[in-house]
Amino acid sequence: MVQKAKILLVDDRPENLLALEAILSALDQTLVRASSGEEALKALLTDDFAVILLDVQMPGMDGFETAAHIKRRERTRDIPIIFLTAINHGPHHTFRGYAAGAVDYISKPFDPWVLRAKVSVFVELYMKNCQLREQASLLRLQLEGNGKDVGGEAKESAGLLAELSARLAAVEEQAEALTKQLNDESTDAAAVATAAHLERKLTGLRRALDALEPGTGSTSSVSSQN
Repeated sequence: MVQKAKILLVDDRPENLLALEAILSALDQTLVRASSGEEALKALLTDDFAVILLDVQMPGMDGFETAAHIKRRERTRDIPIIFLTAINHGPHHTFRGYAAGAVDYISKPFDPWVLRAKVSVFVELYMKNCQLREQASLLRLQLEGNGKDVGGEAKESAGLLAELSARLAAVEEQAEALTKQLNDESTDAAAVATAAHLERKLTGLRRALDALEPGTGSTSSVSSQN
């Protein structure tokens, strides 16, 4: 069963949160509400999120300050943030949003289809990263058991390598298709860069897996890459 991605919705107005849920419900992911910056930071302590939709104008800790806290934490610094704002103070205000670490800055009222499309890109990237971590975990298990292979265990090891290679190939194909789609549609530069980063990780994992094939030598150098 594929685990759903979590999307964090941060806004001090319940009606705005309700509207966001209505727009994003079609993505069939887990939507988590936060009515303040403090509540958002608390949610981020325990859960992993694919993307954060963050209102700029909130009493107390506003969106810019909340984003600054998110980017300072090692656990959360790489989570994409999309700022939502009902006001527009010109280029300087928008620049402040990007400087705070946002991947996008959208003024209300916004096109529901556009917002849903943008969020779906980051959800898909998140899911691909989850698949990559799963492949890496299986590879580590293989590396740990590689030195213990004797007799019949060698055949089992070869079977696991073949399974890993097939699963990795499927992820590689999906990542390549996603990158092509992003480039063709001229999507946000941040999304394109994230997809490219994912492909680089996949390339490194493929090299490590290839190094485990019989006749390629010791696995010690591979272990140092993981």
